Amino acid sequence: MSSQNPVVHPGWLRTMHWLNAIAVVVLITSGWAIYNATAFLGFSIPKVVTMGGWLGGALQWHFAAMWLLAANGLLYLVFNATTGRLARKFFPLSHKALLNDLLAAVKGKLTHTDPQHYNMVQRLAYLFVMLDSVLLVLSGLVLWKSVQFPLLRELLGGYEAARYIHFFGMAALTAFVAVHLVMVALVPRTLLYMVRGR
Repeated sequence: MSSQNPVVHPGWLRTMHWLNAIAVVVLITSGWAIYNATAFLGFSIPKVVTMGGWLGGALQWHFAAMWLLAANGLLYLVFNATTGRLARKFFPLSHKALLNDLLAAVKGKLTHTDPQHYNMVQRLAYLFVMLDSVLLVLSGLVLWKSVQFPLLRELLGGYEAARYIHFFGMAALTAFVAVHLVMVALVPRTLLYMVRGR
């Protein structure tokens, strides 16, 4: 490994990142089609950005991507924890550093000089996505197999509450993806790191 070209993201991380990206796109777009079947919030998602064509097709895509996200996400957490990357990259957290980084971001002065180091905004954003993904899987299990997971259903406040949790968790994940893509556009070399690793 060259000191001039250190590995920013190992191969296992890059593979899991792109698999998760595929799963998330399929889950969001098929989820919008599933939502449209009831439109329980009083509005519909434009069909052009949905996947599946009809409710049955959307459910099939959704379930397929669900297994990919759940399995790949679990492996991601295991690899991060066992290699020490979770503790090294995402902790410690600091309120003061977060405030400083947020102010710098608002002013357009948040630096990205060291690609191996996450600033406090990045740490919290990625930790949020991990937790949000777990919540989406758990609430999705309640929506899919409500009778088989009665304790989980009750912990989430019942079936209807789980439906709202799932929808707004998805909306939060969609917002993260949008911000993430904007940040990649602003700092394009981060995309190269996630493709080449160096």
